[in-house]
Amino acid sequence: MRRSSTFARQVLLVRVGRRDGDLHPSDLSPTEHRYADRQRRRYGLDRLSRPTLGVDPTLGLDRADIDAVMPVSPAMPPMTQADEARSIPLLPGERTMARRVKFGLVNACTLASLMLGMLAIFLAMQGEVRLAALCLIACVGFDGLDGALARRLGVASPFGAQMDSLADMCSFGLAAPVVVYASLAGSVSTAAAAVACALVAACAAIRLARFNVSPKDGRFFCGVPTTMAAAVLAVTVAIGLPVPGAVLVAGVALLAFAMVSSFPYAKLARLVKLPPWLWLAPVIGALVDIRLTFALIVVGYLVSGPVLWLRQRRTA
Repeated sequence: MRRSSTFARQVLLVRVGRRDGDLHPSDLSPTEHRYADRQRRRYGLDRLSRPTLGVDPTLGLDRADIDAVMPVSPAMPPMTQADEARSIPLLPGERTMARRVKFGLVNACTLASLMLGMLAIFLAMQGEVRLAALCLIACVGFDGLDGALARRLGVASPFGAQMDSLADMCSFGLAAPVVVYASLAGSVSTAAAAVACALVAACAAIRLARFNVSPKDGRFFCGVPTTMAAAVLAVTVAIGLPVPGAVLVAGVALLAFAMVSSFPYAKLARLVKLPPWLWLAPVIGALVDIRLTFALIVVGYLVSGPVLWLRQRRTA
């Protein structure tokens, strides 16, 4: 009975098509074509597309307009040009064996940063917060190494940029807050530590997304970069700053908001060009008291953003 009813529906479909003048050689073609014709008849779209049915020609309806409003089955999405296009190669340019090896080396550094971030999370869960912080510092090193190698070896690519951004989110947007949360356990309330670390993760995601779609400035960062923020948090945990827990929570939240701020922060290339005597002072201070020197450097860097912003506003 089921087979006979299916055959009967096909016969009725053919007869209706003959009556409406719509029978084509492909009426008994695959299901999606019959489904499209059935939807046209159900919503009266064939009547709108025929000029012989009394439709006002001033409406300006054509086949493209009707196809645009016709409902589409979610199980059978319409074909687009993107579906028909071929896959884009991950490494643009000449694809020689030497360039592939270089490309693999650069992405291996990115994956190493990602794996070290995962290791930092595992260590923090076991209570080894100092060792986890050292893994984060190694993540910062590999994050800077992959970009430098990509430019040096001439294998920079959009794929590598996206890989670096995803690895940064895992290592600096997730692993760093987890390590900080583990280090704050017992010294502050759980809710306060959780909120501050969640702010770091959320602001890191916003910062990375904004960086990917914003035009690049060769002189300044717009907000504190995630790599710098993660390095500050990792060094803070590694050296164990002797400050109250409430001050640490406030500092973590302030650093999170600094990442999504619009203040300009100098890049490392500009800091390297500073006079040598400016670098001598931190070195001497680190030999005397590394914790105090680190805290002063971090505060000075955070304050430099608003100062540069005010200076640009006055000169504009």
